[in-house]
Amino acid sequence: MSYLGQQLVNGLTLGGVYALIALGYSLVYGVLQILNFAHGDVYMVGAFLGYFVELALGGPTKSFLPVPLMIFIMFAVSMIGTGLLGIIIERFAYRPLRKSSRIAPLISALGVSILLQNAAQLLFSANIRSYDTSSFIPSTLGFSIGDVTVDSVRLTVLILAFVLMFALSRWVNKTQVGRAMRAIAVDRDAAVMMGIDIDKVIRWTFFVSAALAAAAGVMNGLLLRGVSSGMGFVPGLKGFTAAVIGGIGSIPGAMAGGLLLGVVESLTQGYLSTNFSDFYTFLLLIAVMLLRPNGLFGKKAIVKA
Repeated sequence: MSYLGQQLVNGLTLGGVYALIALGYSLVYGVLQILNFAHGDVYMVGAFLGYFVELALGGPTKSFLPVPLMIFIMFAVSMIGTGLLGIIIERFAYRPLRKSSRIAPLISALGVSILLQNAAQLLFSANIRSYDTSSFIPSTLGFSIGDVTVDSVRLTVLILAFVLMFALSRWVNKTQVGRAMRAIAVDRDAAVMMGIDIDKVIRWTFFVSAALAAAAGVMNGLLLRGVSSGMGFVPGLKGFTAAVIGGIGSIPGAMAGGLLLGVVESLTQGYLSTNFSDFYTFLLLIAVMLLRPNGLFGKKAIVKA
């Protein structure tokens, strides 16, 4: 039971990262009905920004700032910088194709993904950079329940992931921009007739989705340490898988799908095979699609007469 408990803790931690990536997919799809396959590489850029902020501040051992403040600055700079990148991507890669066929934005997204990955490799090299996690967060912040240990880094990632998910849910449901976003997702033409600024809402959508991906990237650096130009592909694919499992376009679905995917991956690695954990992950996707084609929280699309 202690081993099972430890795997569940590991799975929820990893699932929190997947959930934040999945939320970005769901936000963009809910508003624009497009799949932003550059999202995984936006996550990679966010991880690099957090790493370079750490270097600029001298790292945990040499910084003149308290570690909690330094971590806050890392997240803030990464999320704001990557959010602005998301706005730029929307302006030049998606907005000109808004009235094109459904395949055009998908091809554009793949092009942006390749551009970001190769630009990162040219600028930062292909070497793996490492967050100095061992001296980041005091070990005293962790705790144990029996033989199950929640170390300080996992505890920090879990808390931040759930805080961001809760904040996003409140933002979408309680703010004017969030309500406008939900209105556009239901009926864009009616939203325009009601005076909603479509371009403004879409800019906010890409800013928030990219900022969430950046937070997930910094969390990945704190949790797994390694940061590289090619790190975005697999987490981006799994974030998309989590969004589809939960119901693409559904914010609660993206949260649930990410957490479920993280737990399944952790349990399969712990009990079955570390080499074939991705096989079981995508087997879960196939099973959900066969049993619930719209995802766990998805709804059937309303077909207009």
